Amino acid sequence: MIQPNERIDDLQIDGLRLIQNPDWFCFGVDAVLLAHFAAQGIKKDAEVLDLCTGNGIIPLLLTAKSSARKIWGLEIQNPVWEMACRSVKLNHLGEKVSLQCGDLKNAATLYGKSRFDYITCNPPYKENGGGLPCKDEIVTLARHEILCTLEDVFSVSEQLLKPGGKLAIVHRPERLADMITYMRKYHIEPKRLRFVHPAPKKTANMILIEGARQGKPKLFLDPPLYVYDAPNVYSEEINQIYGRKI
Repeated sequence: MIQPNERIDDLQIDGLRLIQNPDWFCFGVDAVLLAHFAAQGIKKDAEVLDLCTGNGIIPLLLTAKSSARKIWGLEIQNPVWEMACRSVKLNHLGEKVSLQCGDLKNAATLYGKSRFDYITCNPPYKENGGGLPCKDEIVTLARHEILCTLEDVFSVSEQLLKPGGKLAIVHRPERLADMITYMRKYHIEPKRLRFVHPAPKKTANMILIEGARQGKPKLFLDPPLYVYDAPNVYSEEINQIYGRKI
């Protein structure tokens, strides 16, 4: 089950474990927060798709945090997808979680249109040409909009979501205007927004946004989320999200 340079991490919920390769990338707080944020909007027996699924962290967390009937994941990089599949097997979740290797832009052909009740996505944050590329191609493709742009995520989600179905994304605050522009272009109305701050009095460095396909205009702002209350002291909400015992 484990290849050279890999490790198994305890996700601290429902006994879930995840295989990771530190030479590529390991999941961060953004994936954990997206899974928690999305789970609040996922209805019982929903069919859910995680785009840019990477090592499969979000589908695994959603098996514990939501009442979804089936969770799918799509990853374009074959070595990363293969590793994620082994995590699904490790957790004996083959009946509930199904991961595919393929291009997000072809997702409507792969799954069919108007298929999903809910979609999640933790996309590459850096625009193509923005910032220095990483030494490892796998890391570069995960972090830069080379094979998948932000607009791709919304255009494909419009095709995949059922009318009224929802999309949740985590991204950087500086792309908020772009996100809302693309959401409305592809008929996904912004409905819920939350800013994530490193600590009180610190500028937000992440945003969580949820939209509904063909939804009516009305955007609700959730209370801000603080990762730390003080230096090296996690906030109570972060500890709850991670399932840490205080």
